[in-house]
Amino acid sequence: MTTDLGLLTTAAGKWDSMAGELKKVETRYGDTVQKITMGPDWAGVSAGSAQSGFAATRYEYAAAQTQAKAIASLLRDAHEQLTDLKSKLESARDDAVAAGMTVSEQGRVAFDYSKLTPAERSAYHHDPDGEASIRTAVTKWQSYVDDRVKAASEADQHVRIALEAAVVDSNRDAFGKGGDQTFNGFNAHPEGELAKVPVPGPKDADVGTRTDGWQAEGSASATGPDAGAKASGPKYGKEGSAKAYADLGHATAEGSLTNGSMRLSGIADAYAGARASANVGITDKGVTGKAEVSAGGRAMTEGRAGYGYVEGYGRAEGFAGGEAQASAGVGLEGVNAGAKAFAGAKGTVAGGAEVAGIGAGATAEGWAGAGAEAKVTFGKGDDGKFHVGTKVGVALGLGGSVGAEFTFDPDKISDAAGDAADAVGDAAHAVGDAAGSVKDTVSGWFD
Repeated sequence: MTTDLGLLTTAAGKWDSMAGELKKVETRYGDTVQKITMGPDWAGVSAGSAQSGFAATRYEYAAAQTQAKAIASLLRDAHEQLTDLKSKLESARDDAVAAGMTVSEQGRVAFDYSKLTPAERSAYHHDPDGEASIRTAVTKWQSYVDDRVKAASEADQHVRIALEAAVVDSNRDAFGKGGDQTFNGFNAHPEGELAKVPVPGPKDADVGTRTDGWQAEGSASATGPDAGAKASGPKYGKEGSAKAYADLGHATAEGSLTNGSMRLSGIADAYAGARASANVGITDKGVTGKAEVSAGGRAMTEGRAGYGYVEGYGRAEGFAGGEAQASAGVGLEGVNAGAKAFAGAKGTVAGGAEVAGIGAGATAEGWAGAGAEAKVTFGKGDDGKFHVGTKVGVALGLGGSVGAEFTFDPDKISDAAGDAADAVGDAAHAVGDAAGSVKDTVSGWFD
């Protein structure tokens, strides 16, 4: 009710502007980089490879424009639909108030005794049929308001589903059907009309009584083989990075099930190849440096289950090959340092739980090979959470490592505290309503 829905059209305009800027880049790329492969001065296997690769890059520039325009269109459709539903909800509230009800900010309907004269209140309190008629009216108006809240909520979820689908590469022009050579790139065929995106609904009439049933989502991607190297910086005169890789293959699959506040999710990831990277940065956030090299294969699977502000997870990993890493950082958001070197095979199990934004977890690894590792973390991670943890391990033939970590999610902690305060306020409001009702009843005895 308080959201500025006009921001949706503002965002849509920015997505359209982005598509225009991408068009400029595509044109410039075609007139400069891609043009090199079109003339008679370059021939042979390398020229053929360049033509294919450059065409694939230009395809992605074009697909990015189409995807951006589709998102802009979906946001405008969302603005139109949600504005209409918001207006209907406001109208429902006004109708309920006009019929002698009160509607709280949380959408709770109650009979407005304040509009009655003392004699009318007394008559209602002493007349069983009068009390029954009030309860019937409250139930009817509560259902009236709830239906419009539900419609807005379902529309909101529909928009979310449409936006998520628009950014998943359909690969309709891949596998020899067109110029698409990137299986997880931009979507060249997104659906830009909200009305044409399927609305998930209950599979049978029995589920219709639930506010929302199980919602399933999933995605999968696979890339490789691939190889390359790139370097950048120093950026702004103070940052630089370099990377080289030779990937045999990388595959990821993930899925989730949600039902109201209940969440189940899982992910599986497998990679084989070799990588080396190094970067250093001196920015307003601090000083960081990291170098790593690895070769081999690794696989990971993780499952999570949560309800409301409570969540637990379990993870298993396997690695065979060799790796070495050194890192350190210090800044306004914390410090970290670590080093490891290992050759052989290792298996990892990890588990933990989070309650109201505060989490704790532990990791244990079994090593068959030779290596050592030490790591300490104190600060804010890429996920927005604050991490406090340590990990140590050593092996010469057989060995392993153990680690522990505590996390603090400021957003979830704040949300949990806010919900708790709302609950206390609602309870106090209910007590106040009950006290007022008792007062009216007692006063009615003397009318």
